[in-house]
Amino acid sequence: MSQYTPPLRDMQFVLHEVLQVEEAFKAMPAHAELDVDTINAVLEEGGKFASEVLFPLNREGDEIGCTLDTQTHAVTTPPGFADAYRQFVDGGWAALSCDPDYGGQGLPVTLNQAFYEMLNSANQAWTMYPGLTHGAYDALRAHGTPEQKATYLPKLTSGEWTGTMCLTEPHAGTDLGLLRSKAEPQGDGSYRITGEKIFISSGEHDMAENIIHLVLARLPEAPAGSRGISLFIVPKFHVNADGSVGERNGIYCGAIEHKMGIHGNSTCQMVLDGAVGTLVGEPNKGLAAMFVMMNAARLGVGMQSLGLTEVAYQNAAAYAKDRTQSRALSGAKAKDKAADPIIVHPDVRKMLLTARAYAEGGRALGMYIALLIDREQNTNDAEVHRNTGETIALLTPIVKAFLTDNGWLATSHCMQVFGGHGFIREWGMEQYVRDNRINMIYEGTNTIQSLDLLGRKVLGDQGAALKKFGAEIQQFAMANMQDARMQEFLLPLADLGEKVTKLTAEVGMKAMSNPEEVGAAAVDYLRVVGHLVFAYLWARMARVALDKADSGDSFYAAKLVTARFYFARLLPETASLIRTARAGVEPLMAMEEDWF
Repeated sequence: MSQYTPPLRDMQFVLHEVLQVEEAFKAMPAHAELDVDTINAVLEEGGKFASEVLFPLNREGDEIGCTLDTQTHAVTTPPGFADAYRQFVDGGWAALSCDPDYGGQGLPVTLNQAFYEMLNSANQAWTMYPGLTHGAYDALRAHGTPEQKATYLPKLTSGEWTGTMCLTEPHAGTDLGLLRSKAEPQGDGSYRITGEKIFISSGEHDMAENIIHLVLARLPEAPAGSRGISLFIVPKFHVNADGSVGERNGIYCGAIEHKMGIHGNSTCQMVLDGAVGTLVGEPNKGLAAMFVMMNAARLGVGMQSLGLTEVAYQNAAAYAKDRTQSRALSGAKAKDKAADPIIVHPDVRKMLLTARAYAEGGRALGMYIALLIDREQNTNDAEVHRNTGETIALLTPIVKAFLTDNGWLATSHCMQVFGGHGFIREWGMEQYVRDNRINMIYEGTNTIQSLDLLGRKVLGDQGAALKKFGAEIQQFAMANMQDARMQEFLLPLADLGEKVTKLTAEVGMKAMSNPEEVGAAAVDYLRVVGHLVFAYLWARMARVALDKADSGDSFYAAKLVTARFYFARLLPETASLIRTARAGVEPLMAMEEDWF
């Protein structure tokens, strides 16, 4: 009974009116000819694929899931998944933003980001198959040898082959320095790899001819810890000299994880039994190469929760306008009915507006960082490349953690709107909650993202990247401070900016005497900075909406209402977060371990 309509109008608003991507692309030779009509046409067709092909498979994919033949180690995906993937490949969608040198269409990352939001709304479990493939493409494009690129990138670009990243082991989760998988050199440039990996999304399936696993393992006598990790290409099937698929390699699925959600994706326990692989990059430098894929995955996970937030909001809003329950406190509104639709009740509206504000703010952030990636990839100016790269690095943990935390809150609120029906499978809402929950965990838990933001990205460079981003906010504020209509957005934005500066300095000083202070403050700190980023982007969206306030278009009126709700009801969360961050480590560490 669930439904989904691609939010094309809001995507166009962010792309063309807020970010003005056509002008931005004109400064990038590879995209200089891209115009508004082309961008919109691609998004419209992408929306059709998401809503008409993928979305109808979502519920059945969740109910049936993937099945493993323990004799052959073959995994069968839910009905329709493989056929949808063939349509995806045949339509050229896999190649959308890939390099034309490898058969790609060469369109901007920004456009691909918007497309993937729609795919995630329609069917997150399915979208993980091509999403991980794109990450493998990025890693090999950055670190592969010319021969590796020639062999693998055209097939990954077309989508004929899919990709995975094999990191986690049963005894080692986020701490990859503990991994034990071994790689023995064979004297011919290849390696025999032995070990076990768990939680490998898309590790085995029936959707593509070959699966290219990027595997972390240790060479003999490699240094201990993360400095002794190397990265290897390990294909499911060996690749012949002419590029065709050869015999089966020694990597296979030993079991499928039984999960809370994303049942349509095959999360596998992978066994490497003397599998043949080739080294990517330098020996013992594999983690740096894999971080290309990991960072792409972190941005992708943010888009997963954004997609779920959007589809959950759409369904909750539709239900709230239809479901009748009780009367409004101020008197009957639907006098021709026995009760009013529940959308008249303030708390129902609060839940709906929370989801809407987080969806629209998340969309703006997702496209904002995607445009930064396009700038970084399409400039010859070393300073522009460095500055955009620093901002991308600063915002990546926020995209991953803030958007997924918001997605958990939003999908839970939307399920609540349905009341008891939200807890029932047939309405589809409980699946969105279940599917979203993993997004806060994998690709580095949100606590790890928070430590990365505060410890590495902020304190690690004495706040330099954060100050540069703050300067952008200040520049926007200065340009708009004379407009009295903007004060309701600019004043709280400036106030929060000052508080972030003070909080950063305070935590930094505490950490000099006790590093545990970073761990105690990090999660709250990330959420505060996440709100700073959202407040900036909501202020920019409000600026455009105010300029169009007299147009008679209800879209802009609704945008302003949502912006005001965000500043009035969601941004104030930062006050309590700042207070708890300042509480320090003592309340957390005072409890003796054996008292727990």
